[in-house]
Amino acid sequence: MRTSKRTQILEAATRVVQREGVKSVTFDSVAAEAGLTKGGLLYHFASRDDLVQAIHQHLADAWEADLVAAAGKPAAEATRDEQLAAYTRVAVQSATRAELLLMLEGSTNAAHAAVWGAVTERWAPPPPPPPSAADDQAALDRFIVRLAADGLWLYDSLTSERLDPGMRRAVADRIAHALTREGGREDAG
Repeated sequence: MRTSKRTQILEAATRVVQREGVKSVTFDSVAAEAGLTKGGLLYHFASRDDLVQAIHQHLADAWEADLVAAAGKPAAEATRDEQLAAYTRVAVQSATRAELLLMLEGSTNAAHAAVWGAVTERWAPPPPPPPSAADDQAALDRFIVRLAADGLWLYDSLTSERLDPGMRRAVADRIAHALTREGGREDAG
């Protein structure tokens, strides 16, 4: 199947973010990366904001596909433990520099944050507010998954070195294993 022009543009824009950061996304820089004219981009995106929003959605959709693959089923069909294990493995192992930069940028823009929030809400929803959260094992599990994934993203964004892939896998597997029946927990709920 041939990749659509819109997808080619979004993949080119992702490469620009990967190399130069989110602020470098302009119609000129993305058009040059995609081998198109600025007018070719304007056909698909009315503004830079539309383009950046589409990049967020494109990458979040890819994460969703990775999560479904990791769980072997959509979030709605997965148990809470399967959701958390998939989220942990995907979030800890596969975040790219472009995704990290977009997530950080997205935290300051409600529309961009909502794209990532929707994926997170399906796979690792936040725990309920305290005080009940400390006594709720499921809420504690969700918080641990989010803390580990967010912490590793922050680690990657603040250091010049990437964590060894074997270590990343070990962290993800350890957390996923500890939060599922295979890790010895009795409740699967």
